[in-house]
Amino acid sequence: MEFFDYDLPPQLIAQTPTQRRGDSRLLHVDRPSGRIAHRHFRDLPGLLRPGDLLVLNDTRVLPARLLGRREKTGGRWEGLFLKELPGGIWEMMCQSRHPPRTGEFFVVDPGPLRLEFIARTPEGRWHLKPDRPGSVVELLAESGRIPLPRYIRKGRAEAGDAERYQTVFAAQPGAVAAPTAGLHFTVDLMERLKERGIQRTFVTLHVGAGTFEPIRVADYRQHAMHEEWGELPEETAAAIRACKTRGGRVVAVGTTTVRVLETVAGIGEIRPWSGATRLFIHPPYEFRCVNGLITNFHLPQSTLLLLVAAFAGSELLRRAYMEAIAVSYRFYSYGDAMLIE
Repeated sequence: MEFFDYDLPPQLIAQTPTQRRGDSRLLHVDRPSGRIAHRHFRDLPGLLRPGDLLVLNDTRVLPARLLGRREKTGGRWEGLFLKELPGGIWEMMCQSRHPPRTGEFFVVDPGPLRLEFIARTPEGRWHLKPDRPGSVVELLAESGRIPLPRYIRKGRAEAGDAERYQTVFAAQPGAVAAPTAGLHFTVDLMERLKERGIQRTFVTLHVGAGTFEPIRVADYRQHAMHEEWGELPEETAAAIRACKTRGGRVVAVGTTTVRVLETVAGIGEIRPWSGATRLFIHPPYEFRCVNGLITNFHLPQSTLLLLVAAFAGSELLRRAYMEAIAVSYRFYSYGDAMLIE
């Protein structure tokens, strides 16, 4: 795993997005020649070809971070909603100074939501039950906050994050982290891409907390990959088949989109699909669907970095990262992007 590690000056971890979405820098990596060029994201229409197909992840980030206190003692508590289980139980990652007790209530600020502790899983996750009716989306909209990663202001969201930690095409609520490659797109840029003959279509992958988990085993092939739910609709399957037929390229926007496309391609012909995927893409890997990739810069020793290494080639990717650091690209969720062809 040492090959997939690198030193990043802390000041290169972007704490805020660029003033305008399309102003991000874009590192253009050409695999056949090994050339690396410096662009801006707004240059994308001139870099892609007419007939190419952009595939984007239309998941919408839930306000999944909850802050509050223990009802009995007043002690501080915080949690991250992960998923809903049968019976209306919420599975969450939580932090509290003392272990919870069965039947204990946690009050969510600013209220009126209260959560009753039910059980703790062997992995340390909590099961809690809301004390009032309503869907997950409704209850989190009332009481939740945008779940920024810890490397951005220690996870503390500000007013603008509700808009900027969300893509302009977000439609399907369910993620607890943003599909960050999509954050660079504006409505105007998408129109310019369309005018150039570059089509677009959508998949859904609800990004989970596991996306930030580092690989902790010496042999990355032994890593237990996290599960995420995704969907590829009929309209998207048809667009991909048409693109391949006309000789266009399928350009995935983000590693989350790659997971959906390659999960489906691994089954056989591209067709409608929905379900959970544990696909772990790492070198070596033969891509069956994706021809190009737009992605942000990723954490060292992460599954996302290995996916990009499998696509770009480990040596070329390492050279690209070292050059990006040398010229002060901004890294991670609010950072700059790469186009790998």
